[in-house]
Amino acid sequence: MPDPATLDRLRAAVEKNFEAETAFLSELVRFPSLRGREAPLQDWFARQMAGRGYQVDRYTLADVPLESHEKAAPMVDVDPAGSVQVVATKRAREAGGRSLILQGHIDVVPEGPTSMWTHPPYAGVVRDGWLYGRGANDMKAGVAAMVFAMDALKEAGLTPKGDIHVQTVTEEESTGNGALSTLLRGYRADACLIPEPTGGTITRAHTGTIWFRLRVRGVPVHVAVADSGTNAILSAMHLIQALQRFTAELNEKAKADPSFGGVKNPIKFNPGIIRGGDWASSTPSWCEVDCRIGLTPSMEVSEVRKGIERAVEAARAGDTFLANNPPEITWHGFVADGYVLEEGSEAERVLAAAHQQAFGAGMEARLSTAVNDTRYYGRYYATPALCYGPGGEGNHGFDERTNLELLKKTTLSMAAFIADWCGVE
Repeated sequence: MPDPATLDRLRAAVEKNFEAETAFLSELVRFPSLRGREAPLQDWFARQMAGRGYQVDRYTLADVPLESHEKAAPMVDVDPAGSVQVVATKRAREAGGRSLILQGHIDVVPEGPTSMWTHPPYAGVVRDGWLYGRGANDMKAGVAAMVFAMDALKEAGLTPKGDIHVQTVTEEESTGNGALSTLLRGYRADACLIPEPTGGTITRAHTGTIWFRLRVRGVPVHVAVADSGTNAILSAMHLIQALQRFTAELNEKAKADPSFGGVKNPIKFNPGIIRGGDWASSTPSWCEVDCRIGLTPSMEVSEVRKGIERAVEAARAGDTFLANNPPEITWHGFVADGYVLEEGSEAERVLAAAHQQAFGAGMEARLSTAVNDTRYYGRYYATPALCYGPGGEGNHGFDERTNLELLKKTTLSMAAFIADWCGVE
């Protein structure tokens, strides 16, 4: 771990730069970087990193052979050529130190009705020690922390002895293809740190995620004679209820999972988007429902997919119309495995020591029933992948916000981790 004098220099540097870090985060939040609209933020970020002296690689998902990797996910209504990734690299002066990837996603989920927010969702408002906005916590605060952890090292006169790649990616909220693309682009390191909003804890394991779309047809008639037709929306509800029962079965199986066995109902099912019908006085002839379901690290994506198909097939067999008009299942978006960070890695030991120095307390572990990008590094590329970052509340909800005092401590912890992991001169 850094000696007390070095830690003091880092602490002073983080404190000195924290007003700038807060302003940087506010600016990140002001970009409405929704899926397919991330390029303006990424262009701004690329300029920010180039101005700091990094070698910057700006590319799109169309520039990498995603189709060649079995874990690439089908894109969701987005042109890969418009999905911009940025890798900013700081090379060591000489070979010898351990290398590191710092990665954060800059895509955000839709904000919903703005009238239900206390502050405009893309204003980046600072109030009473919190910074508000869509993406402020998930996970633009982590992006600010990784940039300013590196800034703190420079301010303290310390140069890492290992190569460091500072990466901002898209698609974390829908496919994970942004993270995968950096690996297909050739970027590797001895460890990876992804500062998701964990509240200063380390993610021991996360569940996987599958997205899919149900499409149901119906027979449209005037509502006055509704019994002579069918209602595609009601048929879709019938299938949703069957999938809820399937989720209950998965949660029973999850009790045997080594990581999530003690967690009540870790598998979550969500019908998240529904579209259907053409006229209020006609029975709807079509309905589409976009769904998300989870799985534990010990479950296979292929088996859960088969289970979804069986649940839908059994439900339609018991319905007179659906029995002769099978619904369609389209697989798009996440096909993500769960991941377990095994205890005992040197990278985790170094991070735990840095956390102890910054927070004055031990680093606790947590389990996540949501997916993150560590699976690519840890499960597929045998790279220690640490999910650890600042914290707040309201992810994917109204009045999302991140805690600025926690952001400051996490920035110091990350700077100390980089100094110890890579070594400094």
